[in-house]
Amino acid sequence: MAETMTADQAVFLLQNVYLGPLKIESRTTKKILEAVPADKAEYRPDPISKSAIELVRHIAAADNRFVESVINGVFDTNPAMISESVKTPREIAAWYEERFAKNFEELSKLRGEHLVKIVDFRGMFQRPAVTFVMMGLHHTIHHRGQLSSYRNDQRTTPESGEEAEA
Repeated sequence: MAETMTADQAVFLLQNVYLGPLKIESRTTKKILEAVPADKAEYRPDPISKSAIELVRHIAAADNRFVESVINGVFDTNPAMISESVKTPREIAAWYEERFAKNFEELSKLRGEHLVKIVDFRGMFQRPAVTFVMMGLHHTIHHRGQLSSYRNDQRTTPESGEEAEA
């Protein structure tokens, strides 16, 4: 069952609650994506896990996909959002920054009935479009944490003595 929300409530949420944190978090996301070393991009902590570069691509694409679902009124499941020619973490971060800036500008102009249009999420649930802003942000933050654990796995820590204090 879809949630009920008025157009005024949706505009209030977008303009006064969602846009500020979304903009701040997008800057953090870009920094995290570009911080993945290209020579460690194929690292995966477990054979069934995504590699670091797969996770970088997923974060960049999904963050934009959720915002675009609000803009377009439909959740697009096309997996080929980022061109295969965009390969390194830095290139993906640059792609992310450019696309997100365009999407953010478009998102911030949306008003009224557009924001309360019901969007279907892969046949699992339907919600007012504006709610996909926070769903996307939570998804991104979750995967940023996952990616940071990859980086921690790759570091070696001194076991004792002076090296441990450094």
